[in-house]
Amino acid sequence: MLSKKTKYGIKALTYLARRENNDPVQIAEIAKSEHISIKFLESILLLLRNSGFLGAKKGKGGGYYLIKDPKDISMAKVYRILEGPIALLPCASHNFYERCDDCDDETTCAARRLMTEVRDNTLKILESNSLADIAF
Repeated sequence: MLSKKTKYGIKALTYLARRENNDPVQIAEIAKSEHISIKFLESILLLLRNSGFLGAKKGKGGGYYLIKDPKDISMAKVYRILEGPIALLPCASHNFYERCDDCDDETTCAARRLMTEVRDNTLKILESNSLADIAF
């Protein structure tokens, strides 16, 4: 199941993408509009800022803003930053591969085969959608 952190991160990015201008938006405005706790949203936006999706301006008129065009923000990258691996098993992951302790033979493991197919299809969907695709 998708974590609240990822869900709220997507909602916040979508909120920023839908704005008519790219002026900084205060956390409180996003939190109120999207029904997210300010404290939780602060940590999510900081992570997105440190990952290169958002910029921040301090002081009067400050807040967060997109530093990339929404069409250039891959939902697969957003997912990986907020949620971690796309694969549901470590042995089925491209970027976070780990062999399962309880597996004798990965090539015959039914769970790995199924989860690799789930990963591939999920990845295809996430990679084919940008922030612009889901926001508009």
